[in-house]
Amino acid sequence: MTEHIAIIGGGTGGTVLANTLAEKLDTEIDAGEVRVTLFNDGPDHVYKPVWLYVAFGQREPADGRRPLREVVDDRVDIRQDYVYDIDHERHRLELVDAIDPVEYDTLVVATGSQLEPERVPGLAEGGHHFYGEDGAQTLRDELLTLEAGHIVLSVVGSPHMCPAAPLEFVFMVDDWLRERGRRDAFDITYTYPIMRVHGNEHIAEWAEPRLEDRDIGIETMFNAEAVDPEAGTISSMEGTELDYDLLVAIPPHTGSDLIERAGLGEGGWVDVDKHTLEATGFDDIYAIGDAAQTGVPKAGSAAHYQANVVGQRLASEVRGQPATAVYGGKTICFIETGMDDATFVEFDYERPPQPSEPTRAMHWSKLAYNESYWLTARGLL
Repeated sequence: MTEHIAIIGGGTGGTVLANTLAEKLDTEIDAGEVRVTLFNDGPDHVYKPVWLYVAFGQREPADGRRPLREVVDDRVDIRQDYVYDIDHERHRLELVDAIDPVEYDTLVVATGSQLEPERVPGLAEGGHHFYGEDGAQTLRDELLTLEAGHIVLSVVGSPHMCPAAPLEFVFMVDDWLRERGRRDAFDITYTYPIMRVHGNEHIAEWAEPRLEDRDIGIETMFNAEAVDPEAGTISSMEGTELDYDLLVAIPPHTGSDLIERAGLGEGGWVDVDKHTLEATGFDDIYAIGDAAQTGVPKAGSAAHYQANVVGQRLASEVRGQPATAVYGGKTICFIETGMDDATFVEFDYERPPQPSEPTRAMHWSKLAYNESYWLTARGLL
C-alpha cells in the first residue's frame, strides 16, 4: 500500500518540506511506495519579506510571487483546495471543493499566520501595513505623497511574522527621508506592547540606543486599543494617545481557523514538541513554521530549518528506521538598519542573538539572499 504524506500550506515551511521529501524519498516515490501531496488554497508561492521593499519602491509585487508548481519538485502532487477540517482519528482531510475526504498516513501542518486588523477598532480603516502585497503598495503610494507630519509605527499584534521587520521599517524610513532631504519635516515614533522595544531582550538592548541616536521616539508598554481615522489618533489600553499623519501598524496575527476547528490548538497555533515538532497529543501529525508553537520567532528561516528536520524524520520513519533528527531552535535573520546597511543574527534555544555591527556588505548579503530564495525553496541551495 502506498504511504501518503500530506502537507497543508505552500509557504516556506511546506514548500521546503515537500522538496526535501522528494529528494530524500525519491526511490520510494518512483516505486509508488510513497506519495507526497501539498495542499494550498492558492496557485502561488509567496516570499513575504519582499513586501517591505515594495513599500519603499525597491521591489515590485511580482518579485514576491512564483507559481507553486515552479518551485515544487515534480514528484510532489499539488492540490489547490482549502482544507476545511482534519479528522485526526480517521486520518482524513475534508476539502471545500471535493466531495470525498482525502486519507493520509502522516500529516504536516504548515498553515502560517493570518492578519486580523479588524480586532482593533479603526485599525483597518486608519492604518497601513507592509505584511501583504496590497498593503505594501498602498503604503508606498502614501509615503510618496506625504510631505510632512508624524509617522507612527505601532506593533499592535505580537507574536507576529518577521519579528525584526518593525525595527527595519523605522530604520529604513528614517534613512529614506534623509536621502530626500525631508527628515526634518517628520517626527517618527515607534511603539511596542511590552516594556522594551523588541520581544527578544538582546535585540531590544541593541536596537534602543540606535533608535534614540536617530531621534526616533519610543513608546513602550503601548497596547493599541483603538484607532480614530478621522481624528488621526491611536490610543492604548494604558491611556496613551498619539496623533499621527501616517500610521503603519503590525496588525494582530492569528493562526489558521482550521487548527482550532480540528482541535489541534488554541488561536490557530499547534502545540508541538519543540525538538521533534510532533503535535502534542496527536499521532502522525507534525507542525512547522508559524503554525507551530515552539517559542522561536515566526520567521521564514525557522520554518526552513524545521522543514529539514521533519523531512529527515519522515524519511527515517518511512524506511522503518529510528527518527533521530531534532530541531535545536536555529533561526537566522538579516536586519536592515537603513537603506544600505544591515546586521545579522543567528540564535537557537541555547544561544541568544548577538547582532553584528551593521555594514553595507551585510545589506547586500540580504538582498542577495532575497534573490536566491527561490533556489533555496526549491532545494537547490
